[in-house]
Amino acid sequence: MKLLNRSLVLAAAICLGAFTGFSQTAKTAEDTPKDYLSAAFHAGRRQALRDLMPANSVAVIFAYPERLFSNDVNYVYHPNPDLYYFSGYKEPDAVLLVFKDTQAAGDSSYNELFFVRKRDPQREQWTGKRLGVEGTKTQLGFKRVYNGDAFANFPVDLKKFSSIIYDKLPDDATGDGAGGLKALISTFKAKAGVPDVDKQLLSDLNLINQRGTPQNIDRILNYLKPKLNNEAYKKNELIQLLVSKPDSATLVTVKAKINADFSSMAKFTEYTTQLRGIKTPEELDLLKKSIRISSIAHAEVMKAVKPNMSERELEGILLYVHKNYGAEDEGYPPIIGAGGNGCILHYEENSRMHLDNQLVLLDVGAEYHGYSADVTRTIPANGKFTEAQKAIYQLVYDAQEEVFKLCKQGVTYSDFETKTGEILANGLIKLGLIKTAAELRKYYPHGVSHHLGLDVHDKGAYDGELKAGMVITVEPGIYIPAGSPCDKKWWNIGVRIEDDILIGVDKGTNLSADAPRKWQDVEKMAAQPSIFDTAKFPDLDTKK
Repeated sequence: MKLLNRSLVLAAAICLGAFTGFSQTAKTAEDTPKDYLSAAFHAGRRQALRDLMPANSVAVIFAYPERLFSNDVNYVYHPNPDLYYFSGYKEPDAVLLVFKDTQAAGDSSYNELFFVRKRDPQREQWTGKRLGVEGTKTQLGFKRVYNGDAFANFPVDLKKFSSIIYDKLPDDATGDGAGGLKALISTFKAKAGVPDVDKQLLSDLNLINQRGTPQNIDRILNYLKPKLNNEAYKKNELIQLLVSKPDSATLVTVKAKINADFSSMAKFTEYTTQLRGIKTPEELDLLKKSIRISSIAHAEVMKAVKPNMSERELEGILLYVHKNYGAEDEGYPPIIGAGGNGCILHYEENSRMHLDNQLVLLDVGAEYHGYSADVTRTIPANGKFTEAQKAIYQLVYDAQEEVFKLCKQGVTYSDFETKTGEILANGLIKLGLIKTAAELRKYYPHGVSHHLGLDVHDKGAYDGELKAGMVITVEPGIYIPAGSPCDKKWWNIGVRIEDDILIGVDKGTNLSADAPRKWQDVEKMAAQPSIFDTAKFPDLDTKK
């Protein structure tokens, strides 16, 4: 039986998805998907933002920059999720201003301004049609829309506002002349009197403010450690305070000071976290599609996997299924790790040529209309778990099952972490892999959950109680690389099981249940025939 050639599978997937992208520019209006978020949805999100904003304030949201892929070719553009959330706009070189109060302008008034990328027929012939001013008005429902190059001379005095709310500004912005992103940001800084701050430091302070909890201070400090010799970090009193006294009281003090010193960005994070953390029914429709597509793809891989396949072949099958259902992309680089590669948390090379009789960890989630799934399954390449593999797998499954019981309104992330640590530590002690619970991090180095949505690690509160309408992951794991201080029978076993859960008032709903989880069900699925079993392609003999 000839197995799928990984390159051809990927090519087929790309061909199927070439015209279903997150950007609609390559299709006619009649032949585009009909389930994008509506202009009314985005307008409602802008009003929800206004409702949170203080009096006499303005929120300023920029497009993401384009980034070079190779020579004169850019990476496929991915819009700023916040700009998309509040506008539906998916192009670069743009800035949206949302005002708390209606602004008088001569005989008219406005409460939002949108400066967008200018139409350019010559460039559109190469890279696709742009919405431009009129398209943004007619398709996205905005009234006051201008070409980007009009921002510099537009009569709006941002310094008069009591609060200017904005995210950290990209430091690699490029763009096209006066309407390009670089010029838009420069104009904004001048109009608003915004000082320059070290961008990486700002990003890390925002991380501490948004994600810092008493339970993860150690992980945050480990993340910061390589940067602490940087001059900006040495001089920052908040970083130094947290490093010198890493306890919960210090964290509270540091977060309060970040909010005071960087109130503009702190407010932006606070408001967008509050809004994006709770999914609307329209968002849930798209998330459910993305997650179901991913779950079906994982089930198909269970049926197709064979020991003499490569990691990249499995990646190709997953991508093929995603594209077949209309997913534009993946929410993050696919992780397909066989054996020891499965013990590397963010392994992305996917270059192993033969899976052999090992476990394969597959962490792959589709992105559908901007919303990302995040599903992980761990499967035996030959369809049957060994006793050692089964023991680790069952332990991870048991931990996940216990956390599932906590997935309801009113529970905290720290409750998740406590329960996960308890189950995994007790299990590893019984198996003889560790002697005390203090050794758990040796084999379980990450957290068990994060928010999910427009970003795979989406905005959402981590230091309060869970609320109905949140979508989170539950992803315990155990990783035992070769050379670990334990019996060699455990070496190169890496197991993670990850599901996407909708939080309800009384219980959670597993949105990724279409991908089997129990080891018995994984083996049953692996015994089923695959649509890929009979695929035959020519040999790639380049020496003929």
